[in-house]
Amino acid sequence: MLFNDLFRTPYGTVLIRGNDEPEYLPASGQHSEARVIFAHGFYASALHEISHWCIAGPERRKLPDYGYWYSPDGRSAQQQAEFEAVEVAPQAIESLFSQAADFPFRVSIDNLSGCGSSDEAAFTRSVERRAVQYVNEGLPERASLFLDTLLNFYGTREAFLRRWCRHSTFPNFLRQQINP
Repeated sequence: MLFNDLFRTPYGTVLIRGNDEPEYLPASGQHSEARVIFAHGFYASALHEISHWCIAGPERRKLPDYGYWYSPDGRSAQQQAEFEAVEVAPQAIESLFSQAADFPFRVSIDNLSGCGSSDEAAFTRSVERRAVQYVNEGLPERASLFLDTLLNFYGTREAFLRRWCRHSTFPNFLRQQINP
């Protein structure tokens, strides 16, 4: 509801519950709106897929799954390293969305039957560092709008601000883009 109310009209995009795999499908002859499809009604899946959408530029939003490759579970160490490199930014945004929604966040290496993360702790630190960078330097515009919507809807703005005040370079982004 929050996503659709915010982005349906200006971007022609809706968030819908899917079954198995999440995916993004651009508008087509059969569908006048682009669809961000999250898996099995899982809230974490919705936040993650929204994060990808918030990062994707106009050209990527014309392509199924934003034109990115995806190797399913069972990736090699090299494929996993490539996966993690492109997942840092969306998972950092997802972590901020989760905090705003007062919902637990856990990084996802999404490779249960493969070699796994070369260093899951290092990947977690990379996601955390990127979240701090977003807070300090600013989020992409759509991510900022959605974060502000979550903070308002869940009434978590004060707790979110307190958490991020711990970072020495904190307030630039929040003072400019999230109006307490």
